[in-house]
This record gives sequence, C-alpha cells and structure tokens, in this order.
Amino acid sequence: MRTALITRKTAETDITVQVNLDGTGIYDNETGIGFFDHMLDQLSRHSLVDITVRAKGDLHIDDHHTVEDVGIALGQALVAAVGDKKGIRRYGECHLPMDDAQVRCALDLSARPYLVWNVEMPTAKIGTFDTELTREFFQALATHGGITLHIDQIHGFNSHHIAEAAFKAVARALRIALETDPRKSDAIPSTKGKL
Repeated sequence: MRTALITRKTAETDITVQVNLDGTGIYDNETGIGFFDHMLDQLSRHSLVDITVRAKGDLHIDDHHTVEDVGIALGQALVAAVGDKKGIRRYGECHLPMDDAQVRCALDLSARPYLVWNVEMPTAKIGTFDTELTREFFQALATHGGITLHIDQIHGFNSHHIAEAAFKAVARALRIALETDPRKSDAIPSTKGKL
C-alpha cells in the first residue's frame, strides 16, 4: 500500500502527518487553525488521499510556522508514499469553479519543485486566517513534495472562494497524477527511467 507517516518536530511546531494515496478521501485534521483544517479536509476529500494531520504550533505568535510546516510534512509524506513513481500518471490538471472564483491547477510529480502562483486574494484575512499563508502552504508542499505546481486564478472576488478553489483544484490534479496509468502500470513515466 502507498502509505506514509511523517513526524516533524522543531522548536516552533510538532507535527505528524499520515497519508494513504489509495484511500477514499477520509480526513482527520487538527492544526488549531480552523480555516486551514477546512482546507486540508478539502484537499483530502477531493484528491481521495486519506490524510490525518496533528499539529501543535506556536499559534501565540501567529499561524505561519504551523501552516508552512504542515506543508513541509505533507510534501514529505507524499514523496515517501508514492515511492519510485512506477505506474503513476505523473501529470494532473483541473479547472475548478466555486461560485465567483475559478482556479486552474496544473502539476507534475517531477521531483523538480517549482511553484507558479498567480493568485490574488482581495482581503488580508479569511476570518482570522492570513490569506498570504495559502501561498506559503503550497510553496512548502511543492518544495518538499518535489512538485512542479502551477496555480492560476482565472477570476474571483471572494477570498474564501478563491482559497478553497485553489485547494480543491490542487486536490483534483493530485488525484489524477497519483492514479495508476492502466496502459503503463509497470513503468516510470519518464524517458529517463527515473523521477
């Protein structure tokens, strides 16, 4: 089974992430940051990756370290669970509409991390959540998950809808990229023979 358990402990955070790439989208996420938990739930539900996150961070300072470090640990968990990437589709994309917002994601599980972030949140906060942390999460996920990740906002004026559309678009693209390609289930999806 394609599963992984990652523990990351620093002076700022104590995080455990568990994933099952062949799950059904079961989630159990507790970071102490309500909106972020909601986004992680969406990531799990729409990727069909079972995700459990337990995070304790220095929230008395702000949410930054917790959000970033969860992205780091989740990226590491994806790498550990996918293994040598034999048989995966590798690429995924999605245009995700959510009310006023539409966000496009294209990604490559390439082991070449890169983030293109063309998203502008019209507000600085969603409730108490700093909207700039959305980018920080995806930067950490891309870097530590070895993902070439492009996220583009087509349109939208509601920050909640834009952020949620981004998480769901990434989730749907991940679902495609992580699936087994029935025509090449025994091969690495690269002419190099390695990813």
